[in-house]
Amino acid sequence: MRNSETPETRSVRLLKVGEQVRHVLSEILQRGDVHDETLARHLVSVTEVRMSPDLRHATVFVKPLLGKEEEAVLKALRTNTAYLQREVAAKVKMKYAARLKFLADESFDEGTHIDRLLRDPKVAQDLGGD
Repeated sequence: MRNSETPETRSVRLLKVGEQVRHVLSEILQRGDVHDETLARHLVSVTEVRMSPDLRHATVFVKPLLGKEEEAVLKALRTNTAYLQREVAAKVKMKYAARLKFLADESFDEGTHIDRLLRDPKVAQDLGGD
């Protein structure tokens, strides 16, 4: 019996499976396999995939190139979720096909906002050393 899974090995497994799902989705979107006008007009980056502990759910963070028409891209991805789930299930061998949930990746916007704050003259004078 090989049930000696620790929290560390489980988290590594979640990361590995998430990365496999990310690669498969990126490949599908890059090749243009999804027959959708909105997705055909936009380059979409799959920035991260977070798997649930039971590997049944995947939260997919995406960002259209230059952040253009983000809501339209998310709507197109959500409309084509069933197709994408089937493709991922066929390429990533898991006990169950993971249900995909698409969200906008806000980390780039947060980074830009933090950078803008740090460059503010009032903050810069406080950060300057004597």
